[in-house]
Amino acid sequence: MDQLVLLALVGLGAQLVDGSLGMAYGVTSSTLLLALGTHPAAASATVHLAEIGTTLISGLSHWRFGNVDWKVVVRVGVPGAIGSFAGATVLSHLDTSVAKPMMSVVLLVLGAYVLVRFTARGLRQDRLGHPLRARFLAPLGLFAGFVDATGGGGWGPVGTPAILASGRLEPRRVIGSIDTSEFLVALAASLGFLAALGTQGIRLTWVLGLLVGGAIAAPIAAWLVRHLPPRVLGSAVGGLIVLTNVRTLMHGDWLDVPGTVMGVVYAAIWAIWAGAVAWSVREHRALQALEPATVPAHGHAPAGVQVG
Repeated sequence: MDQLVLLALVGLGAQLVDGSLGMAYGVTSSTLLLALGTHPAAASATVHLAEIGTTLISGLSHWRFGNVDWKVVVRVGVPGAIGSFAGATVLSHLDTSVAKPMMSVVLLVLGAYVLVRFTARGLRQDRLGHPLRARFLAPLGLFAGFVDATGGGGWGPVGTPAILASGRLEPRRVIGSIDTSEFLVALAASLGFLAALGTQGIRLTWVLGLLVGGAIAAPIAAWLVRHLPPRVLGSAVGGLIVLTNVRTLMHGDWLDVPGTVMGVVYAAIWAIWAGAVAWSVREHRALQALEPATVPAHGHAPAGVQVG
């Protein structure tokens, strides 16, 4: 029962972040399941089964608040579904001794990317309104879908920053479109895992816990996307993912890390993490002070302004 409540809380928190940033539901939830000792393929399958429900609710909520570009959803989501099905098949056939460290490394890299991306860089919008072409979105979706299935998450961390960096779609519509297209990715990945694994290692109560928490948070996150400071939230979540997966790697059988070294590594991560969050808060406040009348509360600059 305690684990079910914990999973529901994680699902709620992860969906609040994902619905506000367009990323981190999968990497956050998968990190917890790995920490509980779940087989990597079963962990990813559990998360993607829960995401079928959470992404559907999230997509409808984002659509209701006008955050979705349906052309982007189709052009990135269909290749993403193909990539996620392939990734699920690959992960399902890997031995645990190989799959778990590989998945932790993928999650660690994604967490570091989220941390650096939101701490060090701002958002360009000087090309806002220019069309996003299929030759850009299709390979992006294929790669992001494959990473998402093999890493237990990654659709948002790969897809959201790439489209944001193009500067051709306003941030709220990037996040809404990525969250909506993730329904196709979650569905395809789940089918891939079920075809390869059946229900082996998948606990439906865990799926339910993540789903309930995520379903509660999805409409709230779709509304909050205009009000939360993504820079600060991204730094906080990225650091948490890095810390958790470094711990998983150092405590595994594949590495023999002395306790002293672990202490030094943990201290360094905590220091970097605290510094990153403090820097993001400082930059967010500086931006608000610079343009109090034109910069909205979530920290995105108006068209034509480069931040960071």
